[in-house]
Amino acid sequence: GLILGILTADCTPVLFTDEKAGVVGVAHAGWKGALTGVLSNTILAMEKLGADRADIRTAIGPTIHQDSYEVGADFRAHFADIESGFASYFNRGKDVEHYQFDLPGFVRDQLKSQDIRHIWNARIDTYKSADHFSYRRTTHLKEPDYGRQLSGIMLPR
Repeated sequence: GLILGILTADCTPVLFTDEKAGVVGVAHAGWKGALTGVLSNTILAMEKLGADRADIRTAIGPTIHQDSYEVGADFRAHFADIESGFASYFNRGKDVEHYQFDLPGFVRDQLKSQDIRHIWNARIDTYKSADHFSYRRTTHLKEPDYGRQLSGIMLPR
């Protein structure tokens, strides 16, 4: 009967479960968290509770997608400075100073790098979806508040 949830409004919610061990987890994987270990730390915490990463299943919830996520050249350089291969998550933007960042692709590949093989993706762009909250969309529209959605996972009794 335990429910875990995470609030997001463009960042990537990631839900984890190891049904055999009866362990669940959630992670708020914005660019910074995904880059600095929130996913691997969630997996390690689950393993301390008896989970086996071979049995962990994950779900990537609604998040901002590459077409909607414009960033500056300095943002891209920060990723490339950490690992040159991270540059592959960026497409050219409207000019040489802007890029489009693939946050859900980066999150997916970070999970794969942790030997997680069961990854489901909702494939919902929060910026483009009228049914989801988006911090970036609200900012662009100069609206007063952006709201948040709750992604949750539950252990059955």
